[in-house]
Amino acid sequence: MTIATALEALSTFLGDRLSRSKSDLAAHGQSESYFLPTPPDAVAWPETTEDVTEIMRICNEHGCPVTPWGAGTSLEGHALAVRGGLSLDFSRMNALLEIHPEDLDAVVQPGLTREELNRDLRATGLFFPVDPGANASLGGMAATRASGTTTVRYGTMADNVLGLQIVLADGRVIRTGTRARKSASGYDMTRLFVGSEGTLGIITELTLRLHGQPEAISAAICAFDEIGAAVDCVIATIQSGIKVARIEFVDAATAAAVNAYSAGSFAEKPHLLIEFHGSPQTVAEESQRLGELVDDMGGEGFRWSTKPEDRSALWEMRHTAYWAILASRKGARAVVTDLCVPISRLAEAVEETRADIAASPIPGPILGHMGDGNFHAILLIHDDAPDELAAAKALSHRMVERALRMGGTVTGEHGVGMGKLDYMQAEHGDAWALMGDIKQVLDPKGILNPGKLVPQL
Repeated sequence: MTIATALEALSTFLGDRLSRSKSDLAAHGQSESYFLPTPPDAVAWPETTEDVTEIMRICNEHGCPVTPWGAGTSLEGHALAVRGGLSLDFSRMNALLEIHPEDLDAVVQPGLTREELNRDLRATGLFFPVDPGANASLGGMAATRASGTTTVRYGTMADNVLGLQIVLADGRVIRTGTRARKSASGYDMTRLFVGSEGTLGIITELTLRLHGQPEAISAAICAFDEIGAAVDCVIATIQSGIKVARIEFVDAATAAAVNAYSAGSFAEKPHLLIEFHGSPQTVAEESQRLGELVDDMGGEGFRWSTKPEDRSALWEMRHTAYWAILASRKGARAVVTDLCVPISRLAEAVEETRADIAASPIPGPILGHMGDGNFHAILLIHDDAPDELAAAKALSHRMVERALRMGGTVTGEHGVGMGKLDYMQAEHGDAWALMGDIKQVLDPKGILNPGKLVPQL
């Protein structure tokens, strides 16, 4: 039983939907982060659940590793075929299968991206709210339990996936969950697979919770002299019950980078960017309440608007932040890491992280989804300076230790993949071994996305 024999059988089954060309292998061997390229032995493009069933049957029979591939936007090496084998590209399984407007749900294939889904939903008055920033595939978002800018109001993928169709390692097909809004029937298998990063089964269909498009949206921006004051304002906003849909933070370095990148005129200070969803009266009232709070806490330049063009201008800083930060150091690439802590420890976590980065030899602007205690450091390194990668990894390590010390998690939304694998024991204790036991039951040959998430065999 070898990868080569599996690929021979797959070639017979898939024909030109299996590729071993260097360009296709290279395209599926890259990641958005610092991991070295790891091309698979072949790439397959399934078009139906039946295709995936037969692919998994063949790969299981021959012990061939299978690594799912969505849009390739993950940051911890989730989609890299680190043990070779097959990269399973879902770009051709990208259909919106069903919409049930009266029940506020939709059934989709895993290769459909969140932006494509929301374009398809425009005429219905509904939308899918989870926004990780990148135009990620919905299957990948479920597999990594993605969240993002709207989590503070709408929750993560765990809150917005009602059910799944899964192909197991041996080719069996199961369904988890229903379209009902609740159930007391058995184990919550849907949540087991949401966040499993392709290590337990292959998602071939998702039933998603939809939400009504808000009648009105307002956006606001304000600046603070110090990071601590801005974060304290976030905490006060959440604790006072002001109903924000997004509350984002960028530090002074990010503001400066955006100014240089897009000729902006933002004050080079920490900023909060906030959005409200609701009726015209509600968004006006909540914006006014926030403005009063910002004044009380020493903020400045508070502006809000419901006009789309004004909202776009106010959000420019956040929308362009990543590319502006990359451009701020010529020839650099980013090690992007994240942590999440209880909201009461957020100011402390941000201040300690900022001081730690300032004392390091590399720049690392901070931004994040402060409404749920989650923030990111964009650590900028040069490929020809190995000491900088070492410094970035050391900073990330201390961020992890800080999060755990404060009762938080090593990753709020990026997932584990390979990058956070070494910290799973510290966060989960014996529960991590139990995750490995579950993996062994569902995938005894260890062919599903090996090298990720669980203890390694």
